[in-house]
Amino acid sequence: MNIETVRPERAEDFDAVRQVLLAAFETDGEARLVEALRRSDAFLPDLSVVAEHDGAVAAYALLSRITVGDDAGLALGPVAVLPDLQKRGLGAAVIREALRRAADAGERLVLVLGDPAYYGRFGFVPAAPYGITSEWSSFGDAWQVLALGTVEARYPAPWHDL
Repeated sequence: MNIETVRPERAEDFDAVRQVLLAAFETDGEARLVEALRRSDAFLPDLSVVAEHDGAVAAYALLSRITVGDDAGLALGPVAVLPDLQKRGLGAAVIREALRRAADAGERLVLVLGDPAYYGRFGFVPAAPYGITSEWSSFGDAWQVLALGTVEARYPAPWHDL
């Protein structure tokens, strides 16, 4: 598999990304979701990633802004690969690049709804044991979370006087 480039999506990729999404999913729901997110404050251009194969967009992953409690977080999805190129590492490549970019930007938390066996390879674990809920929680272990970095707990001064 010759993955030529994994990079942030550009405006000239929008049509190609739409075609990847339409080819990978049974409906146009994911394509409509991406188009709506691009028009919203949740869209983070540097975290919308494509992989090229033979000079054309062949895979896509999107991280978009969500809130988790009172904090900022990210949602991973949709992730799509052209059907004839699946199971060759393109999906993993766009996910890894999107997660790397998010970590480099100081993001701390990513949520995904997907196959635990697949997303577990990237460090995702079921979110429910951490008390993270949403309208997607009913999907059980498919509702997953990934901490991108450490979160420091700070104790008030009296603790330091022991």
